[in-house]
Amino acid sequence: MRVPLSWLREYVDLPATETGRDVQAKLISAGLEVETVEHLGADLKGPLVVGQVLTIEELEGFKKPIRFCTVDVGQANGTGEPQEIVCGARNFSVGDKVVVVLPGATLPGGFSISARKTYGKVSHGMICSSDELGMGDDGTHGIIVLPPETEVGKDAVELLELVDEVLDIAVTANRGDCLSIRGVARETAIAYGLPLRDPALLDVPGPNAFGYPVKVSDPAGCDRFTARTVTGLSPEARSPIWLQRRLQKVGMRPISLAVDVTNYVMMELGQPLHAYDRHQVQGTIGVRRAQEGEKIVTLDGVERKLHAEDLVITDDRGPIGLAGVMGGADTEIADHDPAEEGAAATTDVIIEAAHFDQVSVARTARRHKLSSEASRRFERGVDPQAASAAAQRTVDLLVLLAGGTAEAGVTEVIAPSAPHTITLAADHPDKVAGVTYGRETVVRRLQEVGCDVYGQDELIVTVPSWRPDLTDPNDLAEEVIRLEGYENLPSTLPRPPAGRGLTGRQRLHRRIGRALAGAGYVEALNYPFVSEQVFDQLGLEADDPARRVVKLVNPLSDEEPALRTSLLPGLLAALRRNDGRGSHDLALFETGLVFQPRDAARVAANLPVDRRPSPDDFAALNAALPDQPRHVAVVLAGAREQAGWWGKGRPADWADAVEAARTVAREAGAELGTRKGQYGPWHPGRCAELTVTVDGAERVVGHAGELHPRVLKTLGLPARACAMELDLDVLERVGDTVPQAPSISTFPVATQDVALVVDAYVPAADVEAALREGAGELLESIRLFDVYENAEQLGEGRKSLAYALRFRADDRTLTVDEASAAREAAVALATDRTGAVLRG
Repeated sequence: MRVPLSWLREYVDLPATETGRDVQAKLISAGLEVETVEHLGADLKGPLVVGQVLTIEELEGFKKPIRFCTVDVGQANGTGEPQEIVCGARNFSVGDKVVVVLPGATLPGGFSISARKTYGKVSHGMICSSDELGMGDDGTHGIIVLPPETEVGKDAVELLELVDEVLDIAVTANRGDCLSIRGVARETAIAYGLPLRDPALLDVPGPNAFGYPVKVSDPAGCDRFTARTVTGLSPEARSPIWLQRRLQKVGMRPISLAVDVTNYVMMELGQPLHAYDRHQVQGTIGVRRAQEGEKIVTLDGVERKLHAEDLVITDDRGPIGLAGVMGGADTEIADHDPAEEGAAATTDVIIEAAHFDQVSVARTARRHKLSSEASRRFERGVDPQAASAAAQRTVDLLVLLAGGTAEAGVTEVIAPSAPHTITLAADHPDKVAGVTYGRETVVRRLQEVGCDVYGQDELIVTVPSWRPDLTDPNDLAEEVIRLEGYENLPSTLPRPPAGRGLTGRQRLHRRIGRALAGAGYVEALNYPFVSEQVFDQLGLEADDPARRVVKLVNPLSDEEPALRTSLLPGLLAALRRNDGRGSHDLALFETGLVFQPRDAARVAANLPVDRRPSPDDFAALNAALPDQPRHVAVVLAGAREQAGWWGKGRPADWADAVEAARTVAREAGAELGTRKGQYGPWHPGRCAELTVTVDGAERVVGHAGELHPRVLKTLGLPARACAMELDLDVLERVGDTVPQAPSISTFPVATQDVALVVDAYVPAADVEAALREGAGELLESIRLFDVYENAEQLGEGRKSLAYALRFRADDRTLTVDEASAAREAAVALATDRTGAVLRG
């Protein structure tokens, strides 16, 4: 919310010496976030005056139209002679009053003005546009043409209110009252201890039977609707300069008088309004829910298909506006345009000032992706009691500025409601803040924000209509605390009980993160939201359990309405994003929750707030939530080892993904099995299935390997990218995280190498498993150190696997015969299971 200091001073008698910075400090202390103070016209220096165009000469022979003008600036130039000025704009004529900057002046941005020769003429100054003066957009994109009655030679800096300070306030979602000058003025008056001249305190006539007919069919969506009618507006009437400038300062563009007045009153009082062309409204104005499939063309020219939950304004034809969001094009105010023959300007208007349901407006604005100044205010809360005052203020301005006549009819449709009251212990703010304020301070501060307070030890507080965010005692305590000053609260460090630290699960997750970071991976934290189309992109089968997702009722993005069942979509998106920005050698990891729906859907019960929930309450709540196991995943692309003077380096491949899984398993103290697998996004010939033994049964806990080329192409990923994903919760369950001291034998090791020839399709892991089992207890370790393929020596479709076997006994030095016997037993079992043959 942008708040001009000059406008604020109309309602609060601030000391003349107070600057925008001073007001900013006061409001920040009171809890409003004033982000910046903009100094308008700070680098503007005159002379800047009103001039009248006397003559215009069109200069020929240039690439663009150029005009040589003489302008009467009165005595502002010291001579009284006409000022000669070259100008390229064409939206003014002889006799128009314009803004002229004379030599010696400086415009915003440090642009100095002097007499200079251009286009064969000497230009003594410049005729100004609003952009050149830093005024903002006035809708003309050309020279400022002033009203004919403006005095020639008058100081334009004062006339256009070019020097001012504007406070830019970041209004939080609960403080809709501060989206108006009235609301900020109230906070300023409280901060300074000064009286407030409330602009909403107007004499408003009561409702009668002569007003425009209105029918509200949905009182829950619209609990107040005020309609007033003004007739006989002058088609030539334009918004005065002061009104246009105030709209520009708050960030709005002047459009036409009727629209400008409604926008002005909205900014002043915080009540959104809408003006209808009375001659375009047919029959009774109604408020109801839309019928599914109805359509409306809004003021932005877009045809919108309505939803059954949309609250709409109607006449006898159907919808003429989205309630609280945007009006319809059918009843738009028509402005007078002399260039359009036969175009009738609006002379009679119906003013709407209504109060709509916050949630309904918010959902409609979001559903149609149509945020407006009106919807922004209704979403955060509008004072329902201000509707009639806002309508009266709008009527008064239209009568004053456009020569209209206010009709006697006043329509008010009001759904009965009682003011909101809260029971508050007088010492409750003291307990919340840890500071003794006392009853008198509590009552005074609550009265300052507009509350009516009765009682002694137990206070009965009636909340003002402009503060719908005050709903319980803690809200009232917060008001007292913020107005007394957050900076006055004592700083007390909490003292946690000794002996508590991270849980075993938390320590495991940290160890895994450190281990992967030490292996060269970078942690990437991704949003847990996915689209269901990503499962098609990953190549998952139609009946894959990962396709069963938990959908959000109110997602942040309609394109990603589901919670993830895998970490890969987010990590692969991060991989693609970084690769597209020039980082081609990537190794990323993430640990996080995935969400799996339960077979039986349950509705969560509301937990009590007056006591700590019982274990049964927590159990019932958890039973209604989806399963949320924690996974770990990595993705790799590009070089795993960089090339340099030390060597050629090497690219990342499927083995690195498998090794990442083994790194995680080691940290969890789990024994991880690997075997050939085929699943979803992985390459069928380069995919490892990762297993652990749970309660005596083997269980698949993840996959690792190179991604399928089809998946890489679909997702736009670099070639030969690899990935791994594991279920961390299962690893934690089967793992043993108790540190094991290494066993150091005093007896020497016996090393035996063996090279086996097998069919090319036989996995090396199967051969290794057979060798390990056949070698027996004497085998200390086994390592594959060579894979060799040569059709001439080994035969077509054959490969050689060379293993280094280390044998050792705990109680003796092994003999050659014992080591050889263990080796032969290992080879025999490998031959029996895999068809392996000793090479050579």
